[in-house]
Amino acid sequence: RLGVDRDQPVAVLQERSLELPVSLLAVMKAGGAYVPLDPEYPRERLQDMVEDCGSHVLLAHEPTLAAAGGLGVEVVRVDQLLDKPAVGAEFEALNYVPSPEDLDYIIYTSGSTGRPKGVMSTHAGLRNRLLWMQDTFPLDETDAVLQKTPYTFDVSVWEFFWPLMVGARLVMALPGGHRDPRYLARTIAEEGITTIHFVPSMLQTLLREDELGGCCGLRRVVCSGEALPKDLAERFFERLDVELHNLYGPTEAAIDVTWWQCRPDDEGHVVPIGMPIANTTARVLD
Repeated sequence: RLGVDRDQPVAVLQERSLELPVSLLAVMKAGGAYVPLDPEYPRERLQDMVEDCGSHVLLAHEPTLAAAGGLGVEVVRVDQLLDKPAVGAEFEALNYVPSPEDLDYIIYTSGSTGRPKGVMSTHAGLRNRLLWMQDTFPLDETDAVLQKTPYTFDVSVWEFFWPLMVGARLVMALPGGHRDPRYLARTIAEEGITTIHFVPSMLQTLLREDELGGCCGLRRVVCSGEALPKDLAERFFERLDVELHNLYGPTEAAIDVTWWQCRPDDEGHVVPIGMPIANTTARVLD
């Protein structure tokens, strides 16, 4: 009713919560492209991003209302909407079916000039990436994925949608929980997490945790975002009998474009970034 249609950007300003994945799915279901905004960003940066993408609607909830005010867009409180019963003529099914080239999200990167740039992702790119991941590391109803990456980074996209796509369990970390290795180790154990992502620097910190021994349900760890040091991979296998995968890719190319499965007996002094994923070509240029 607010006029969101095909390819139209919708700003989302929320902490990690139940409302967050509901909001992202709702934007896509309406045909729009969600634009994640970090509540910790300075107001000037939030204002620049909202104006640059052209969003006229912003989805917020109670913890972010103060940051959402004054940005010049209509603010919708998702937590209040979720309290309403979904009955009656007020709620109608949406018939939007995306085409491959329709936008699904716009993520702002730091930009080489210092000014954030909005990277526009299409359904075709995301679909290819998710289907490759499911073919390569099949999830089922026994799996649980921990969503802990800030949603302003593209890794969060597969954390949200991959488990929901195949009927696995999506577990939302507490706001700020991605910075606390002790909390993460405890959550992995208590929630039966089977699949999780780490940037190598955070994985290094996690491996120092004594509580890591309780993470017996963990099946695979995915690393990306930074180079994975060889000695860190070796230390990983000393502490955990779990799959370790090294992925590489820029935000502009739908999250990841190459993949390497690390093994305890890998030779060489570096961890490779591997080979291209499905329907992707990698070229090395001088």
